[in-house]
Amino acid sequence: MNITLDNKLIKRTSKSHIQSILSEKTNWKILDIGCGYSANQFATTICDVQDLSEFYKEKNFIKLENKSLPFQDNEFDFVIASHVLEHVEDFKFFIKELERVSNKGYIELPTKLEDNLVFENKKDHLWHMDFNDVDSKLIISDKLQFVEPILTVSAAHKFRKNFKSSFIIELYWENKIDYDYKNDEESYEKFSLLTLLRKFFSKKIRSIFS
Repeated sequence: MNITLDNKLIKRTSKSHIQSILSEKTNWKILDIGCGYSANQFATTICDVQDLSEFYKEKNFIKLENKSLPFQDNEFDFVIASHVLEHVEDFKFFIKELERVSNKGYIELPTKLEDNLVFENKKDHLWHMDFNDVDSKLIISDKLQFVEPILTVSAAHKFRKNFKSSFIIELYWENKIDYDYKNDEESYEKFSLLTLLRKFFSKKIRSIFS
């Protein structure tokens, strides 16, 4: 991984690639923010709104009490925010905080497709996420429910194995998390998966008896 501190950078990556890099950086201070019970194995500090100090007895655990992250500027060599940004009400402030405590990191997000298909996401997520590969920018928009959900979180995890790029956005950034906020309401058109399934099975039945 080439670190060019004079330039901002945000690009697609993969978690496996990030893990291979972190495994070699044994002297790095690595923060995992908002990870719940699934902290990155290479994290040296874990921060969450829940008190998980008993669960992470072997790690440096810090409970998040306020919007501001309880760390000094550039305190960490790397910061991980996996499936956090879509939950945060003030995403602009949170992004600035990530940039403040480190100059590089990894962000993992659900695609619009996964966001719509998973039951738990309907009430817990506030924003849709996309990535503009041409301009290298994270695209954030208001959460819109295009379809009624049909998957549990555990089922979505199984789908990720074979359809990862359709379900997950994996990003590496350094110096600045470049993003745009976009309102998608004008293109909003809700449709029913149940109606599509009915049409599918209707066509199948007609083909059997034709």
